[in-house]
Amino acid sequence: MTDVQGLTLTPADRELLLRPELSGVIFFARNYESPQQLIELTASIRELRPDLLLSADQEGGRVQRFREGFSRFAPMLTLEARYREDESEACELAFLGGCLLATELIQHGVDLTFAPVLDVEKDCSRVIGDRAFAHDPDAVTALAGAWARGLNAAGMKAVGKHFPGHGGVVGDSHHELPTDYRPMSELAADIAPFAALIGAGLMAGIMPAHVIYPALDAQHTAGFSPLWLRRTLRSALGFDGVIFSDDLSMAGAASGGDFYERSLTAAAAGANALVVCNNPDASWEVVRAVQDLRQQGYPSLSLESWKPDCRLPADSETEQARTRLRDAGLIL
Repeated sequence: MTDVQGLTLTPADRELLLRPELSGVIFFARNYESPQQLIELTASIRELRPDLLLSADQEGGRVQRFREGFSRFAPMLTLEARYREDESEACELAFLGGCLLATELIQHGVDLTFAPVLDVEKDCSRVIGDRAFAHDPDAVTALAGAWARGLNAAGMKAVGKHFPGHGGVVGDSHHELPTDYRPMSELAADIAPFAALIGAGLMAGIMPAHVIYPALDAQHTAGFSPLWLRRTLRSALGFDGVIFSDDLSMAGAASGGDFYERSLTAAAAGANALVVCNNPDASWEVVRAVQDLRQQGYPSLSLESWKPDCRLPADSETEQARTRLRDAGLIL
């Protein structure tokens, strides 16, 4: 999966999108100007490649690529205070939030948001912080699970991130390679929401962290580690969905070598879908790696079945949800 350069497709974008190795597109703020422009951009991609999965990081709070014309969600951590007061109401609000967010994306031609964040907030992470649902693993499980059910209710699949938990390190893997030195006995609390929601069948996809956890693998980030992806995520937790690499252009992924090597390492570790952004040359290196992987028998991946199944709620229900979330302070 890769990105496109701007508000409309360039010839270079079209050349890349036509590569059969590509399974999807991820959008950023630079790809958005207005609701109508986004509808036209997604339509132009579908005309070129109707099978591609169109996605974005649209979590709410700080991470919301599409703003003007979309509901502006408060940070997910806002739900924690509600949960402490009334668990049932907080989960109902989370469900409505997930459903509304998915509905708005689907109405504009976007198939998937990489959400929910399953990281447990530890009051130290510069990159997670209020993107997390709560400080307590049980609260994260309940709220993120309700959010995922809301996504599903609108016809959208859920992708949990950042396995096995990014909330316990200060460093931002976009800009550096963090190491989480906690023992497995402490990491178990971070893994708990992933385990519970995988067990509940709510996570169609998982995205691992570009973080090293020496308690299990001192040599590789989770996204490059067979011990984390194959032994823990697949075997121990029983996850049988799609593993998406986090962006291979992030600084935390540089330990994997050049982009060709990062792709091979991530695939060998167990990743099904390789994500690379903000670097067109790197995208072509990943294409070359996928070509070679397929020649070696690595299975090809189509994400066409991930497209929403068009269960959008009625407009009146959507507006009622928006009003309730606004009254609760979850839409700004």
